Amino acid sequence: MDPYAIAVPTYLQMIKGLSAQLTKAEAFAAESGLSPDALIGARLAPDMFPLSSQVRFVCTQASDLLRHLTGADSFAPAEDATDFEGLRAQLADAVARLEATPASAFAGAAEKAIELKLPNGVMFDMTGEQFVRDWALAQFYFHATTAYAILRHKGVPLGKPDWVSHMFAYIRPGTLPGG
Repeated sequence: MDPYAIAVPTYLQMIKGLSAQLTKAEAFAAESGLSPDALIGARLAPDMFPLSSQVRFVCTQASDLLRHLTGADSFAPAEDATDFEGLRAQLADAVARLEATPASAFAGAAEKAIELKLPNGVMFDMTGEQFVRDWALAQFYFHATTAYAILRHKGVPLGKPDWVSHMFAYIRPGTLPGG
């Protein structure tokens, strides 16, 4: 398993997609007269974090990936952004950090011993491969999916093309319906 090849392109695609979803959400709020705060502070359930935190956690997962596997310094945002511009800036920073990290920085990462300590004190010991496969990707997708679901729940007109917009690069010419 090549942790770079598995995680970094995936993170980049999904983070860029989330940024585009936020742009669409901002336009939706403006067109419908909805306060941006009604989206940024929205939650799927009372005990879940709001959209702003979901975006921050997506960035935290990108930071943690690089920190655990390459030894990079953390760039995780310390606080939730309070507007769409701030949310997209957090995502842009994560993209820039991921893009600036060469595949060579991940040399030996699959075998690296990872000690993962959660805020509640629970600790996990695993290899870099196990970290990517069993923790990093799952946590990243959880927060990206939750952000998407919050926006859908609040009426933002998102669909499957917004979730997997990166797939348009692979469409075989002449096979797109209506195209």
